[in-house]
Amino acid sequence: MFHNAPALSHRIVTDGTDHNAWMHARSRGITATDVAKLSTPRSIETAAQAKLFGTNFSGNAFTDHGRAREPEIAAWVRQGYGIQPSQALFHAELDLRHLATPDGVVQREDGTIELAEIKTTNKEWRTIPRNYLRQVWWQQYVLGAERTLMVWERHENFVPVGDPECRWVDRDEHEIERLVKMAGQLIDVLIQRTT
Repeated sequence: MFHNAPALSHRIVTDGTDHNAWMHARSRGITATDVAKLSTPRSIETAAQAKLFGTNFSGNAFTDHGRAREPEIAAWVRQGYGIQPSQALFHAELDLRHLATPDGVVQREDGTIELAEIKTTNKEWRTIPRNYLRQVWWQQYVLGAERTLMVWERHENFVPVGDPECRWVDRDEHEIERLVKMAGQLIDVLIQRTT
């Protein structure tokens, strides 16, 4: 049972403790990571290629740093905002192929669901990068969340600089509708390629 969001417990595909099971489940649907790349019709083709054949990218110093820092940043989020860390993979209410793994989930007393998404960066952000916003909106759609606390920690040469920064991102139905449509197009391309 997912004690911080009981309304979501029946939508957990895998709790994330078994990395291989989590990766296998992700490969069977469209994730927030996939959707983050969907910005143009051409990007659908690129995403389909990556889904079908994988990529050569297996991580680098930046992704290693992000993985190492995430638990520390998640503790900061939990303490300041009451959003609990999560590794669980969830499916959408109506389409089991639509998947998301937010970095944090909480269901407030009034039933409202809020998420957290954590990033590390070596750049100053004036605004949240668009691909991360697409990821956030997809997660909100999949989990039925009203808003997401986008949290980023800047580093210089992999040494954190100051406290994390954060900003609430509200649900955007127009963007969500566009992403669901593009995800549907991606699914169509994948079906064509595998039949």
